[in-house]
Amino acid sequence: MASIPRLRKLCYVEPVKCSPLGFESFESPKSEKESFEPPKVEKQLVDEIVVLDEQKRKKPKRGPREWRCVDYCCWIIGYMCTTWWLLLLLYHSLPANLPGLKVAEPPGVRLKREGVTALHPLVLVPGIVTGGLELWEGKPCSEGLFRKRLWGGSFSEIFKRPLCWLEHLSLDNETGLDPPGIRLRAVPGLVAADYFAPGYFVWAVLIENLARVGYEGKNMYMAAYDWRLSFQNTEIRDQALSRLKSKIELMYVTNGYKKVVVVPHSMGVIYFLHFLKWVESPPPMGGGGDPGWCDKHIKAIMNIGPAFLGVPKTVSSLLSAEGKDVAFIRAMAPGLLDSELLGLQTLEHALRVSRTWDSMISLMPKGGETIWGNLDWSPEEDYGCVSAKKTNMQPSGGINTNNTDGKRGLRVQESVKHGRIISFGKDASRLPSSQVPNLGSKEFVHATTSTNPNTSCGEVMTEYDEISRESIRKVAENKAYTARSLIDLVRFVAPKMMQRAEGHFSHGIAENLDDPKYSHFKYWSNPLETKLPDAPDMEIYCLYGVGIPTERSYVYKLSPSDRCRSIPFQIDSSADGSEDGCLKRGVSFVDGDESVPVLSSGFMCSKGWRGKTRFNPSGISTYVREYRHKPPASLFEGRGLESGAHVDIMGNVALIEDVLRVAAGATGEELGGDRIYSDILRMSERINIRL
Repeated sequence: MASIPRLRKLCYVEPVKCSPLGFESFESPKSEKESFEPPKVEKQLVDEIVVLDEQKRKKPKRGPREWRCVDYCCWIIGYMCTTWWLLLLLYHSLPANLPGLKVAEPPGVRLKREGVTALHPLVLVPGIVTGGLELWEGKPCSEGLFRKRLWGGSFSEIFKRPLCWLEHLSLDNETGLDPPGIRLRAVPGLVAADYFAPGYFVWAVLIENLARVGYEGKNMYMAAYDWRLSFQNTEIRDQALSRLKSKIELMYVTNGYKKVVVVPHSMGVIYFLHFLKWVESPPPMGGGGDPGWCDKHIKAIMNIGPAFLGVPKTVSSLLSAEGKDVAFIRAMAPGLLDSELLGLQTLEHALRVSRTWDSMISLMPKGGETIWGNLDWSPEEDYGCVSAKKTNMQPSGGINTNNTDGKRGLRVQESVKHGRIISFGKDASRLPSSQVPNLGSKEFVHATTSTNPNTSCGEVMTEYDEISRESIRKVAENKAYTARSLIDLVRFVAPKMMQRAEGHFSHGIAENLDDPKYSHFKYWSNPLETKLPDAPDMEIYCLYGVGIPTERSYVYKLSPSDRCRSIPFQIDSSADGSEDGCLKRGVSFVDGDESVPVLSSGFMCSKGWRGKTRFNPSGISTYVREYRHKPPASLFEGRGLESGAHVDIMGNVALIEDVLRVAAGATGEELGGDRIYSDILRMSERINIRL
């Protein structure tokens, strides 16, 4: 026991002598220290302690951690989000009377002062992607997300559990309905699609202005539905069409027997077109309404950004999950999306999930080569190469005009064959049709079933089935695909999806609309294969933006990646035209609203339904109302008060005013009739279709 104090003295007193701070040590006099000799065991303990102490001091400090690509990406996203929120905070905190920050008077306030008040009840129909989806039943990985938005909210779950999130957004590959153990449902009410994400409005601005003239929950309704499903499946699973019918009937009665004004947007336009046929068709396939149901209950249908005849960018989405934005990223950073180091496989996941959404097929181009052109011809030739900036400087073409002067567009010498929606190689997009090899339907079947056992990677997964590299090359070699042959191409790359979806959608032109086969629901969302209802007092409006370069056709190439389960096709971002040409980074552009070309938005109202035609036997009045795009003057103007972009147009002052006036009782003639800035009338004249 006596050795313990001596050990403490050696452990704690002796090291003080070597203190680097230079303090005086508390050691005993030299004579005492020399006369004292500790036992051998204690001396060994002291030596070990001193050695450990020296090792601690000499231990190298840990250097800075090496940053990975993922870390850089996260920091960039963080900086962008922080900057955005700071600008938003700055905008809302600064006084509104500062120069350049004065907010324009909302159209609802001005129209109320003029005496415009709510009259007809309103039904809003959202489009694809913009409607919120919430979780009602999920897998164990979704713990804590009951009734939380998995789509159309903060999207925080993407970063927390991305694979779980993707699994819950997917539909069943066989049925096109809910996968086992998962239930996602549309968010009900006006909040379903007022904002897509915090700060990014969809319907919010229009709803706010409607409220200023007297609209509220009792006379305004958001017809939310699960936009992933085929239109008939929304009725089979959720009875969405039946609920919409009942709601329109209720609003008609409770608002003094005033007819309803319906305002659909984007894909919601063809969803409501399906409803028009469903509601008057006999059960069990239809809603069992009287033949005059639409004429009795609906005053007007104001279609915003309509995709009546489909959207070419749908094809690129189904083929390789790409568009102009992805092509731009590939041109700026070629290795980012294809990096094996990152291993994110973002496009592969997006493609896998989107091919379970049958609604995507409803947006495929309709009307074949008659509408969209062939290898040598398209309605937009010589008129599509328009710069948005230059368009805004041109004369508007007048209001309430039938002017067909093609000089409003920017003509270029470069000949672009937009009818070739998909071309493999830049040469295939321009060669004479006689030199472009064609792959018939029988060859597609043969290509799908062929295999190559010698491939180094096994097989390439394009959807859920495996297709050999040899077959992929055969489909791609210097070939071009029009709206007619595209159907075969999509069947080749997404066979299971097309097997499901082709039972719900059709993309042709009816020869005889009285043929009993057109009573099937698969034809009801195609305006070229169905009749409008017998409703001569109803009005139909096509409201859309113009003056923005919009995707129309693509130049593709085989993907250089040999990884299994990689996407075998990609847009050739190196393919460019002349400086003022239509072809940029593998994408050809025409006039439109950035998503939907003018041809798809305006043809039915300008020609297909104009007057009494076989598609419009009762002569429903149709009006074309175009909104010429004007980008915001400054950052503080947000997304612009005169934007013509596909979603941003929902905040366009002129469009909001048109909707408010019709809802208050105005007719198309009182609005001023047609307002046309594009070449839609000339394009329509070039389309040879029997009316």
